[in-house]
Amino acid sequence: MTSKQRAYLKSLASTMEPIFQVGKSSLTPELTKAIDEAITARELIKISVLKNCFDDPKEIANIVAERTRSEVVMVIGKKIILYRIGKNKKKKINLPL
Repeated sequence: MTSKQRAYLKSLASTMEPIFQVGKSSLTPELTKAIDEAITARELIKISVLKNCFDDPKEIANIVAERTRSEVVMVIGKKIILYRIGKNKKKKINLPL
């Protein structure tokens, strides 16, 4: 992913609200599966890591990205933005070249 594409995805995500929260139980298989389903439907998602979660947000982002075969767009503070190219022909997000 180029820096231009990353910047474009960041701008799209800036208006989004987090749709998942990672709490003290950290990453459970159920949460990972739900994130995978959401990223399949939306392509770009934002995740919030709560204060009671003692894991590092960057580590959580890398683990989720690996398990869902997505890319970490950005981790800033306790917010994680993930992107995965849509599998169907009707992509929701067209990245700049």
